[in-house]
Amino acid sequence: MATDTSTRDHVSRLLEWEEAHVGFDTAVAGVPAHMRGTRPPGLPHSIWELVEHIRMAQNDILDFCVNKNYEEKTWPDDYWPRSPAPPSEAAWEHSVAAVRTDLKALTALADDASVDLAARIPHGKSQKQTYLRELLLVADHTAYHVGQIVFVRQLLGIWKT
Repeated sequence: MATDTSTRDHVSRLLEWEEAHVGFDTAVAGVPAHMRGTRPPGLPHSIWELVEHIRMAQNDILDFCVNKNYEEKTWPDDYWPRSPAPPSEAAWEHSVAAVRTDLKALTALADDASVDLAARIPHGKSQKQTYLRELLLVADHTAYHVGQIVFVRQLLGIWKT
């Protein structure tokens, strides 16, 4: 089944996040370095852990979509950072930039008319693993964790609405 331009446009816009809720860039803008690794009482993740998890998962899905030699990762070890705080300012900046870079690649995949979004990913293990499903999974997964970032920031008193 061919994917029309309208569907591609909707998927691309969904990946960009800002239509119905706060987007990634807004959620991570201005987070003080000393607060990035703080876990609010009763919550399991810091802002760093959520950002890095978004990066790891999004990168894995991108790799799955485009790499015929994709190697499956181990849950949860390969999807969550080992420390609640970034090891350095450079690590934080790299993670945030990588989320943006991989998002651009995923958006380009959605916009690529030579890719049948409804087609099964050839090296996938399930008939349900289509390009469209993976792109929607990224959008949904990221939106969920961006909401968590906002909530953590609210609890830490560093969210301005």
